[in-house]
Amino acid sequence: MKTVLIIEDNVDILESCAEILELSGYHVLQSDNGKHGIELAVENQPDLILCDIMMPEMDGYDVLKLLGQNNDTAEIPFVFLTAKTDRFDFRKGMEMGADDYLTKPFNDTDLLHAVETRIKKHQRQKAYYSSTFQNLEKLSLGNGNGMKELKALIADRKIRHIKKKQVLYYEGDTPQGLYLVVEGSIKTIKLAADGRQFITGLYNPDDYIGLDALLLDEDFTETAEAVEDTSLYLLPRELILNLVNKYPEVSNQFIKILSNNIHEKEEQLLELAYLSVRKRLAQVLLRLSKKASDSDLLNVTRDELAALAGIAIETVSRTLSDFKEEGLIEKNGTQIKLVNIERLMKMKN
Repeated sequence: MKTVLIIEDNVDILESCAEILELSGYHVLQSDNGKHGIELAVENQPDLILCDIMMPEMDGYDVLKLLGQNNDTAEIPFVFLTAKTDRFDFRKGMEMGADDYLTKPFNDTDLLHAVETRIKKHQRQKAYYSSTFQNLEKLSLGNGNGMKELKALIADRKIRHIKKKQVLYYEGDTPQGLYLVVEGSIKTIKLAADGRQFITGLYNPDDYIGLDALLLDEDFTETAEAVEDTSLYLLPRELILNLVNKYPEVSNQFIKILSNNIHEKEEQLLELAYLSVRKRLAQVLLRLSKKASDSDLLNVTRDELAALAGIAIETVSRTLSDFKEEGLIEKNGTQIKLVNIERLMKMKN
């Protein structure tokens, strides 16, 4: 039986949530204040914690911070119960390590879905960690001191989870660290003066986000948004900079990552400047296929293709229909299968 700890100063909400979860087969621990809630968490090691943000004496942020400093409780999935919907509150909680939010008022289904989803994700976290840890080793050559310190850095990192269309950071925000995608996908976007969106980058598992702003010590120049439900690590700014300054093998690998990102963006700019609509869209499909787990099958919307290619959505639809008639692709909803990659590559401008 899974155990859920609820920390909520509103007795009616506390008892209502407890009743719903108990009827669904969970063992529930209850606390009406943050201090007692922390004591219950340390003593019982629940499978998940639901915690209100606005509480007297000790608020939800303080509870999350103190639990995160304890090795025994730092990895417990943590879900905020909140009536606050301001983007600053969501960002603050995520940066501190919150896994999810339930905005009041919520119904029985919302509560059960949040609890079940987060517990299942936590059970898969060891697999994520193992895979991601191996990929992090790509940041260094061999097993020198830089590698050892990098391993020590991520040893206590917690995987963060953000939902589809949730913003990771906004243009103008100050970098808190370096992000590493574990599962899912993140897009970076720029907005034109007329409100049109242009996708400047797509980041998939094993990709690092925000490296340029971090190393330049500047605010983000793009907005990053989840294309789908995504899991990622946030490696703290100060610790990453310390590794870069201390170990040449680590900084060399970061330089390679930056160089590759610059090369991709240069290709995008050249395509926008010189290629026809058909050639641009073909190049976008080919570029996406290189990053996809199945290189022949893409999951992408018309809106995303339009933002990547810098063309209108209606033009994307017409061009995809042409590609389909010509036997270059097959299309089913947002799924696009590349039938003839060679012809897409050799398409004339």
